[in-house]
Amino acid sequence: MTQNPVYNPKFELFKRVAMGKNIGVLGIGVSNLPIIKMLNNLGAYVTAFDRRTADKFDEETLKMLKENTKNLILGDDYLDRLDSMEIIIKTPGIHPDTPQLLRAAEKGAFVTSEMEIFLSACPCKTIGITGSDGKTTTTTLIYEILTADGYNCHIGGNIGKPLLANVEFMDPSDIVILELSSFQLQSMGYSPDIAVITNIAPNHLDYHKDMDEYINAKKNIFLYQNVSGKLVLNMENDITDSFAPLSSGEVIKFSLKNKPSHGAYIYRGKIYFDDEAIMKVSDIKLPGEHNVDNYLAAICAVHGMVDNSSIVKVAKSFGGVPHRLELIREYKGVKFYNDSIASSPTRTTAGLKSFDQKVILIAGGYDKKIPFDGFGEIVVDKTKAVILIGATANKIRCEVENTLKKRGESEPIIGCDTLEEAVKSAFALADVGDIVLLSPACASFDMFKNFEERGNAFKDIVALLGTEE
Repeated sequence: MTQNPVYNPKFELFKRVAMGKNIGVLGIGVSNLPIIKMLNNLGAYVTAFDRRTADKFDEETLKMLKENTKNLILGDDYLDRLDSMEIIIKTPGIHPDTPQLLRAAEKGAFVTSEMEIFLSACPCKTIGITGSDGKTTTTTLIYEILTADGYNCHIGGNIGKPLLANVEFMDPSDIVILELSSFQLQSMGYSPDIAVITNIAPNHLDYHKDMDEYINAKKNIFLYQNVSGKLVLNMENDITDSFAPLSSGEVIKFSLKNKPSHGAYIYRGKIYFDDEAIMKVSDIKLPGEHNVDNYLAAICAVHGMVDNSSIVKVAKSFGGVPHRLELIREYKGVKFYNDSIASSPTRTTAGLKSFDQKVILIAGGYDKKIPFDGFGEIVVDKTKAVILIGATANKIRCEVENTLKKRGESEPIIGCDTLEEAVKSAFALADVGDIVLLSPACASFDMFKNFEERGNAFKDIVALLGTEE
């Protein structure tokens, strides 16, 4: 990114639209603060809205808001006061069908999002990644490969920094890599130049009305592409594979099991793109078949843009993203792995399959209304004991107990009230050579702010093992 603004006709158009408008920004999180400041600098009349009351913000944030907003509307009824807004920038966590947003739209407000505005104003090539599992690792891999090949890259969306506030400093030769959630995509009217969908399985059904709404949200990552767009699909996932006929541009597929007509696959221990050998599967440092899948997706996204040596370099050196099968400690012969990112049964299934031995699993958390059908089978196959916490503990227990009963088998299933209690219970059951895996299969919101906070708490608890002896 250059130090000085770069002329960008798309952003100039946005500046003209924003100037003098009453713009409401919903949610005063860290990511929205630079956007509020940017809008104020563009001459917009900014009103910031948040459910939290003033005493929940630090003095520095309140000072910044006072300097950069026309109004500050706080409290439980904050969404009931949108009437005078001409443009509303909503946070992804607010459903587009929220009645207050619908009423504001009926009165003429244009409801959008930071990511939608960014895509409309971005001057450079964009690569977007979505999926139920693996999108953060795939996003990071694409970023690392392109950076290793010499590109100036920006990473954002669901990870990284908010990009809209920096769009005027981006050069047309840069590349933007975006991790996009279904929340961000649901009301999107723009698609990135290259779209990658790692897989789709039931997820976030506490937010979406049903599975169809969730799937349709994911489709927006490619539906607005033109004939020059590229769509990367998982050939082995029936839902993603079915998207191919809907694409306006080039369709590239990846598969662990079969050879696509165009795309990445495995043959005799090597990864190929079409008929070109790219690298050996054994070059990949990250453990687990699901991470091979992530590499296949990343290769499809960057093929033709980078030298193969950059792909191999990253494969051999990249140790993974925190909270994703992260080995955090070996204590008294027991290894502790943090897979806090695993907020769905499919993600935990992939994590369990990464190990050649049975593990002691810590699972459970916030209930996203995802079905656990069949989850008991993989848990019984891959665990020697299960420690359960959180709101979904009983759901998971029922699945595991039903599988054990059906098979005529048994294993310890222990319920705990806290993560600390769960770690101590898991360690008490462990023998030398065992693995304790935090892979919750659920979101964290019943006990923690997010999966990072949950993973960091797990690390802290494991680090303290032995200090009380």
